[in-house]
Amino acid sequence: MFSWLNFLSYAIVTAVTPGPNNIMSMSNASRFGFRQSFSFNLGIWVGFSFVMLVCTFFCNTLSILIPKIKVPMQIVGALYMLWLAWKTFKTSPIIEENHSKSSFGSGLVLQFINPKIYIYCIVSMQAYILPYFQGQWPALIFFAFLLAFIGFIFTLCWAIFGSVCKLLFSKYAKITNAIMALLLVYCAVSLFF
Repeated sequence: MFSWLNFLSYAIVTAVTPGPNNIMSMSNASRFGFRQSFSFNLGIWVGFSFVMLVCTFFCNTLSILIPKIKVPMQIVGALYMLWLAWKTFKTSPIIEENHSKSSFGSGLVLQFINPKIYIYCIVSMQAYILPYFQGQWPALIFFAFLLAFIGFIFTLCWAIFGSVCKLLFSKYAKITNAIMALLLVYCAVSLFF
């Protein structure tokens, strides 16, 4: 039976952890304001949605052609999450800013070079969705857009709280990073249960 709890906990924890989209959204909003940086976030959403659809097609096709790929993909996904947990735990309290232009196009293009969202989709599809919905394209498209929407919501959260989050994460970085790391470890373990 499909576990919404496991799927959503993985999707939310992965989407909320720092990555290129979140850090750049926060940086842009703290420099330009939320309204001026919103087009960048819309670009992220459109690009994210496109990448999720392509990854969903790829994962479904690969699972049909090579059914034994599920366990290796779970292992790779769990190892990636454990590595991400370690990097999150060891992250410096100083958040580096990227001063790229805040535009729709830059948000869109970022998605094609952002490895975090590829892993996000592949692990989501292989571990949580395809075992229950393989070949069911309406459901798969729904999940692809749901993953993109969850990612978009958290980039908006990082943008809304731009300068506040920057100060908060700098001040409470150790505890925040430890909590995020533990949640990622939980997600890695839950891939196998």
